[in-house]
Parts: sequence; structure tokens; C-alpha cells
Amino acid sequence: MAALATMTCAGFSGYALLLTVAPLWATEGGATTSGAGLVNGVLLGFTVLTQLLVPRALRRFGWGPVLAAGLALLGVPGVAMALSDELGVVLALSAVRGVGFGILTVTGSAAVAALVGPSRRGEAIGAYGLAVAAPNLVLLPAGPWIAESLGYWVAFALSALPVAGIPAALRLASTLGPAEQDPLADPTASTDPRETTYAALRRLLRPMLLLLAVTLAGGALLTFTPQVVDSAPLAAGGLLLMGLTAALGRWRIGVLADRHGAERLLWPLVPLTGVAMALVAWSVAAPGGARVGAFLTGMLLLGLSYGGLQNLTLVVSFAAVPRRQHHLASAVWNVGFDAGTAIGSVAVGVIAELTSFVTAFLVAGAVAVATLPLALRRPAPRPSGRSAGR
Repeated sequence: MAALATMTCAGFSGYALLLTVAPLWATEGGATTSGAGLVNGVLLGFTVLTQLLVPRALRRFGWGPVLAAGLALLGVPGVAMALSDELGVVLALSAVRGVGFGILTVTGSAAVAALVGPSRRGEAIGAYGLAVAAPNLVLLPAGPWIAESLGYWVAFALSALPVAGIPAALRLASTLGPAEQDPLADPTASTDPRETTYAALRRLLRPMLLLLAVTLAGGALLTFTPQVVDSAPLAAGGLLLMGLTAALGRWRIGVLADRHGAERLLWPLVPLTGVAMALVAWSVAAPGGARVGAFLTGMLLLGLSYGGLQNLTLVVSFAAVPRRQHHLASAVWNVGFDAGTAIGSVAVGVIAELTSFVTAFLVAGAVAVATLPLALRRPAPRPSGRSAGR
């Protein structure tokens, strides 16, 4: 796990640092607000497309080459971004970074399932979540300050940190066995004929939709909090509070999931998301000091549901399929995460432009609450077979 944590911290450091800096760099080159918004849209779009192909790449090339390529594709383009601030160049390099990030996200969560048995998987996913959260907590808000105070070239140089994670990635690859059956290569291929890839995708759809709904809400607040909160320190404090509670929630709920089962912990977090978004929406419209308490409480509650559901849905995804399809489970889960974040940014922005941010946040909360039947429904036991787990 140490090599996985090192690789993850290095990779997500490069990702988090440029998440806010790359759009700013595009505006330095004359990009409009919508053009700058495309930067992370392209990044996440290529991330999702890549995530669907990672299981096949692992099967064909093995862990080592895929991990090294992902970190290189994530780290090197950031340095190259210093050569030009033209929007076309920034978008092209963001697309390459999206490919690298897609590889990193799928391989990271799949490696957790490969390294740790089901009895301790929730705790391991929580520890992995801390390795993901630490760079986001520190470098995401620090990125603009580094660029503006120390220079963009410093931010671009630091964005190459994923390359420094390649030795750890190769050590990790040496501890993992060869990638197993590629579930995307042949939809009917299975050591257990009752468990086809199509059946696995149906089982994975439920946790993916639960994750997509909460990341839609989270993505909306990550994107628009600085716009709707007129105090910059308050906005930064709210985002930090959300990040901290998400990291702690993802970590500690894993222990509870191992002890009591992930399924029974899912449903309380779904309405909690709705309550959190309602509080944030009310804080946008409320006058004076009342809005501060509502805003911070909403961000805290959303952090708990945001982090907790990340862990639980991944545990449920791995439990829903045999071990040989864990790569597929990781890919589908990551698609839900990044698609939800992207939809939250785009859809909530459109709704807010047509109506208001109050309405947009309430709609995001309602979408999350609408998934409650999925959280309450217990899936049927999947067919047993010799490939069903570690």
C-alpha cells in the first residue's frame, strides 16, 4: 500500500495543481470565460473516455507500462503548457492530461481491490482516499497563489510531480499479478457463464448512479462556491471544510463498512446530500450572519455524504462482480465520479443562468434525493463461482 499511496499522492498533486491554474493561464492568453471553462471540461471528457479503455490496456500491456504511461501523460504536458497560453494549445495539452488522469484513477482503485481482501477493503479504500484527498486539500487552493505570487512557471514545474511517482508505480506493479480477463474484449467471455459482462454492468449501474448524484452536487459547489459567496475567506473556508470532512468521512466510514456492511450505510447519506444542498441554497438567499452558519453547516454535511458515498459505492461495486472484473468495476465507478462532477459544473451553471443559483442548488439536491430508492434496494446475490473474490 505504501507504493500505491506514493504514486497516488504524486499523480493527484499534478492534477490538483493545474485544475485552477490551467484555466487562469488560458485567460492570460485572451480566452473568454467560456473558453477558460472548456479547459477542465476537456480534461474530464478525455478522462472519462480513457477510463473505459483502461481495463483492456491493463490486459494487453500489464500494470507497469500502463501505470508509467499514465503518470507521464499527466505530468509532462503540464510543463509543456509553459510554452504557450493560446487556448488551442492549453486545450490540447489538457486532453493529454485527461488521458493520463483517466489511467491513474482506474488503476489506483483497481490496485486497492487487488492488494486487499474483501474483509478489509473498506478501510483500505478509505486510506487510498486520504492519499487522493491530501494533494487536493493543499494544492488545489494553493495553485492560483503559486501562479500569481511565484510565477506560472513554478506551477507548471510542480505539475510534473506525477513523473516522480513512476518509480513507486513500478514497485507497485511488481507486487501485482498479471491483469486478468479483460471484460471489455469479449462480452460473453466468463469463467462463470452466468456472470457475463452485461450482467456485471447492470450490477454496477446502481452504485454508479448513487455516486454520480452526490458528485453532481459536489461538483456544483466546487465550481460555483467562489461565485455565490461574496466573502473570499468564507468561500475558501467552506471548501476546506467540505474537503476535510469528505476525506475523514471516506476514511472512517470504510472501517464501519468492514464491520457492518456497506449496503446498510448507503441510504442515510442520500437524504443528507439533499439537506446539505438545501442549506447551501438557503444561505445564498439568506441575509446577514444567518447565511454563514447555514453555509458552513451545509458544506460540512455535504462533505460527509460526498466522502462517505465515494467509499461505500466503490466497496459495493467491487462486491457486485467477480475479482476478474474488478478492473471493469473501477472503470465504471470512476466514470460515475468524473461524469457527475462534470455534469454538476455544466448543468448547474446552465440552470443558474436561466433561473438562479438557489434554484440550481435545490435541483442538484433533489437529483441526489431521487436516488434514495436505489440506496434502499438491496441487490440480489450474484451467482457464485470460483472467480468470485479473493
